[in-house]
Parts: sequence; C-alpha cells; structure tokens
Amino acid sequence: MTNLRADGLKVFRELLPGSLPDDDGDVDFGEGFAPELMDIGIESVFGKLWSRDGLSRRDRSLVTLGILIALRANEELAEVIYHSTGYAGFPAGNMAKAMALKAFGED
Repeated sequence: MTNLRADGLKVFRELLPGSLPDDDGDVDFGEGFAPELMDIGIESVFGKLWSRDGLSRRDRSLVTLGILIALRANEELAEVIYHSTGYAGFPAGNMAKAMALKAFGED
C-alpha cells in the first residue's frame, strides 16, 4: 500500500525543487481557514495523479498547459512562457507568445 502523502511530497519536490523542506515531518501547511486544503492537493493531485505511470511528467505538463489554455488562464500561461524563455531562449518564447495569442483569438 502506498503512502499518498509521501508520494505526493516527493513528486511536488521534483516538480518544484526547493519549495518544501527536505524532511516530510517538517512540512506543515499551516492553520486557520481550510488548513487541510494543501494536504488534500498533495495527496490527491500529486500523490495519486502525478505519480501514476500512465503518462510521463512531460506529458502531464502538456496536459496541464492544455487545460490552462482551455480555461483561458492567461496569467499562468504568460508565466509559463516567461519561465521557458530562460531555458529555451527568446525566439522560442516569442513564438510561444504568438501561438498563445492565436489560440486566444487575439492575433
């Protein structure tokens, strides 16, 4: 039987290095209103979905981008383009921006 919290924290750390303490025992998502929300996300989204073998991390990322496009989540997509420009270069980032504008019907 798998430990969804441990699996989810492992995947989360792989996708977002440095965002969480290295020791699972040190991860506390806080108190106050809806304190279990992050635990639910870690266990269900990252522990159950992102850790499955059916798709590669790359493919899951592409699916996530497709969903953001369908939801017209412009701000998040802009951040993805800005971030990828640092790795893929300005010409690739500029092309991604042009394709996003076309997809949004703003070209």
